[in-house]
Amino acid sequence: MASPGKPESSEQDEKLEEQAGIERLSEVFESSARRWELIIYPSMFAFVVLAAYGFFLIYRLAGDVHYLAISVDSHMSVLSNNMQHMSENIGQITTNIRTMTVSLDSIEHKMGTLQPILASMESMDKSIQMMNTSTQDMTNTTRFMQYDMHRLNRNVGKPLSFMNSFMPW
Repeated sequence: MASPGKPESSEQDEKLEEQAGIERLSEVFESSARRWELIIYPSMFAFVVLAAYGFFLIYRLAGDVHYLAISVDSHMSVLSNNMQHMSENIGQITTNIRTMTVSLDSIEHKMGTLQPILASMESMDKSIQMMNTSTQDMTNTTRFMQYDMHRLNRNVGKPLSFMNSFMPW
């Protein structure tokens, strides 16, 4: 019979080796976990910051589009009024041209005075002046719209170019 201490000693050695292996595995796992913590936590923080900034940009874009819609709507009503005035002026011009035609026909037939033609010309002059005023109003309205579009382009262009820098293409 072999000594009874030898089998027990080999079992104890195996247990000690097993415990040492488990301790080594535990240390390796902890060091690996620490390395991952150094990567994951800053990445999560950066993601939260970028998500908050993205929300802010979308919120500002929605506000700018709302302002643009209100601005365009109010300027369109002014433009509509100007178009209505222009339409009335063109109607007056048409009436004046008809009056001039009738006056010219009567002059040709009767060789009368030029008084009706002068009256028609004065009326036409007033109509053209009113049309000039309406055209100037339309020009001013277009300038307002151009300024609003410039502002929208500036407010949307900078954030979008910043966001495009993250795109892989």
